Amino acid sequence: MRKLFLPLTLLAAAMFSYAPFMIDGAPYESTMLLVQKIFYFHAPAGFIMLTSGIVCGVASVLFLWKKRPGADRVALAAGELTVLFGAIVLATGPLWARKAWGVWWNADVRLTMSLVGWLIAVGYLIVRRFGGPGSEKLAAGLAVFGTANVPFIYVSVNIWRTMHPQTTVVPSLVEGMRGPFWFCVLAFYVLYALLMTARIHLERQRALVNDLYLAQEDA
Repeated sequence: MRKLFLPLTLLAAAMFSYAPFMIDGAPYESTMLLVQKIFYFHAPAGFIMLTSGIVCGVASVLFLWKKRPGADRVALAAGELTVLFGAIVLATGPLWARKAWGVWWNADVRLTMSLVGWLIAVGYLIVRRFGGPGSEKLAAGLAVFGTANVPFIYVSVNIWRTMHPQTTVVPSLVEGMRGPFWFCVLAFYVLYALLMTARIHLERQRALVNDLYLAQEDA
């Protein structure tokens, strides 16, 4: 994974440097005008939040089933990144809502379920940090529960009456918006791969250091 770190870093830096120019060249939305362009960061961050939640849950299932430490390291990295990108979603969403809806926050089902999903991820990290012996397994169960919430976050806008745009908004983007949007989505996934690579490597090195300490104590 270390071999991927430098190429991913350079690629992510290049893509995020170029993204503002693509976003600037995209046409304005007819009603929200300039403020709508936060969409190019808000929606991709939401994609990453949901993806990372699924990765955390799947890795947690593998850890509970196979007892593989590597799966637990992936779950921990994904859990932390779910919180990180979820915070971006929850910060950019109200900024957009204030202009589009006239309020910072309401009881919109997508907003509420996203907040619940983010709090589950935060709870996962808290349990791992302060849960004591066996906290990894307890947190893994919580991660599985959080993953089960992901599909409901995604489809909620199609099932219940909501102010949030439905999932059809992305396929219906006009020509000038489509390219910048998917470029930003790809940039966020490259960044996610970079952070996952770095975080898993760090956790692996931490495990090696712990093994060395235990070996020294037994000697």
